[in-house]
Amino acid sequence: MSDYTYQHFNVTFPPERQYVAHVEINRADKLNAFVESMWLELSTIFTRLSSDPSVRAIVLTGAGDRAFTAGLDVKAASEGLLSDSNTASDSARKATQLRRHIAEFQECISAVEKCEKPVIVAYHGISYGLAIDIGVAADVRVCSADVQFTVKEVDIGLAADIGTLSRLPKVVGNFGWVKEVALSARIFGADEALRVGYVNRVFKNKEEAVRGALDLAGLIASKSPVAVQGTKELLNYSRDHSVAEGLRYTTVWNSAMLQTNDVTAALLSGIQKRKPTFEKL
Repeated sequence: MSDYTYQHFNVTFPPERQYVAHVEINRADKLNAFVESMWLELSTIFTRLSSDPSVRAIVLTGAGDRAFTAGLDVKAASEGLLSDSNTASDSARKATQLRRHIAEFQECISAVEKCEKPVIVAYHGISYGLAIDIGVAADVRVCSADVQFTVKEVDIGLAADIGTLSRLPKVVGNFGWVKEVALSARIFGADEALRVGYVNRVFKNKEEAVRGALDLAGLIASKSPVAVQGTKELLNYSRDHSVAEGLRYTTVWNSAMLQTNDVTAALLSGIQKRKPTFEKL
């Protein structure tokens, strides 16, 4: 495995779960709150993992007992924005600088969604603001019973701009509930998140949530990487297009992907009652 060493993230590859990567946000002393260098690193990590043939599924967690992430480090962000805007001579130029900055931030978080490999987020404790932006860009979300979620941005004078308002309604399918939590910034817990479909499962504590996420990642990683990556691509495409468009794209996609040897390997393993093995992709 090539070197994955970063300042604010731990990237490991659990030996007992082949083809699984574990990415851990590692700023526990600051509740894993994000500064600019962190979201840039996040993009770099998921872009690398996307094309790493030794990785087939990814789990994202937060270090420490208190928080997955408290969201954006507001103090650092406000100082940076004020410094940037002070260099511009008028409001249009300030707006241009801010637009570029926000777009870059969005692209970094979208790297999670664009990653070819399925991404499972395991939440625990404080999971505010950016935690939701990251989670809705992932494929599967689980949490511990002590989790505290909030779409926090209105409390700091912002409309959430990194992905929550665009993706959360499509994740839970309850527009009224999304408006309620986004407009109020109220905290909601594990039971409510499970009820509305934001998380797939609730575990007793962080340790069990991480273990459950890694187990699911291991199960996914045991499948054909051609099939798994194709399924993620087609589901994401179909979410944003009509049924007819989704079917047509699936036809084009599978006209190439059905030629894989993975189909034969899977069928033969079923007949022979053995676990199939698949080449790296």
